[in-house]
Amino acid sequence: MAGLTMNDAIPMLRRLALAFLLGAAPLVLSACDKAGGSGAPPLEGAAIGGPFTLVDQNGKTVSDSDFAGRYRLVYFGYTYCPDVCPTDLQKLMRGLKDFEGSAPALAAKVQPIFISVDPQRDTPPVLKQYVAAFHPRLIGLTGKPDVIADVAKRYGIYFQREKGKGGDDYLVDHSTQAVLFGPDGKPIAMLPQDQGDKAVAAELAKWVH
Repeated sequence: MAGLTMNDAIPMLRRLALAFLLGAAPLVLSACDKAGGSGAPPLEGAAIGGPFTLVDQNGKTVSDSDFAGRYRLVYFGYTYCPDVCPTDLQKLMRGLKDFEGSAPALAAKVQPIFISVDPQRDTPPVLKQYVAAFHPRLIGLTGKPDVIADVAKRYGIYFQREKGKGGDDYLVDHSTQAVLFGPDGKPIAMLPQDQGDKAVAAELAKWVH
């Protein structure tokens, strides 16, 4: 990236390290499995995900059990994110729209979910306006800080509010992986939003049945 500073690089390295810890070992196993013809999901067996109870953009209490039987595209971020989150969401949701265009029945099984790591500012009304800009079916979830911290931990997400900033003028450093979960809530694969919407659509087509 042009103009990358050490302050920019450190959070990026954290995210890369986390992505490696969560995905590298399963990916190696998957490569071996595919060589043998089994085609196991890259994140099969990874300890990512779990139960949660949060509040959506309409102020309604939502639990993970509400999505039972559906695939879930989960991304953590925050509405005040200046560049990474909106860029990632654009690619992810465009990828989902591409998949909807080629396989509407299968795409209907996928529920996109955006979970805020900034509950102080991301109230339901703020989330409602934000998620509507990316996809009509995108659900935004928020909650109390301790609840968000617990959910993020379960889903392998690192986040930290910028230190030394008061009021509402601050950034939040956070992991940026998007993960596809199966109808049983188990992780399947990371989605390659860094490669663009076509790559996202291809990955969805590969795993959603």
